[in-house]
Amino acid sequence: MRGTLFLVVGPSGVGKDSLLDGARAALAGDERYLFPQRIITRPADAGGEAHRAVSVQTFAEMRASGAFALAWYANGLDYAIPAEIDRRLAEGRHVVVNVSRTIADEARRRYRPLRVIAVTAPADVVAARLAGRGRESAAEIAERLARGALALPQGPDVTVVVNDGSLDSGIARMLEALRLPLRV
Repeated sequence: MRGTLFLVVGPSGVGKDSLLDGARAALAGDERYLFPQRIITRPADAGGEAHRAVSVQTFAEMRASGAFALAWYANGLDYAIPAEIDRRLAEGRHVVVNVSRTIADEARRRYRPLRVIAVTAPADVVAARLAGRGRESAAEIAERLARGALALPQGPDVTVVVNDGSLDSGIARMLEALRLPLRV
């Protein structure tokens, strides 16, 4: 049986990385789940999620060689999910990846089964989280909040996780969303 591809989407500041870190830790002993690192043209020491840092040139070379399952450009950076996920899905593993909302339709065309986990939080909570990161100016935060108002993917394959409380409650909601397709 083929594994499910989980696309975790949502605007910056809703807590996707924190929820994914918590879910990864909670599911560490469950070999059905895989949380691959993204490949990003951002320095490794830039803060935020653990990722594989590459130069723009290396990213382009990797893309041309077919090293990516999914790739996109956002916020001045290139992002990708490694092609290894195709093998892992075929082996029956569930693959959980943080992706841009803009890549969801392409992924839906290419992958089955697929679930979208749309993480949201109230604007005031997001603003406080972004300010707390200390990586962006007030103007950049306002710009991110405006982008955050863009529509999330819709459809029967979407589960919404509202991350407006404690980290533990958010992780519990994420784990519930990751386990939904297993309740057959």
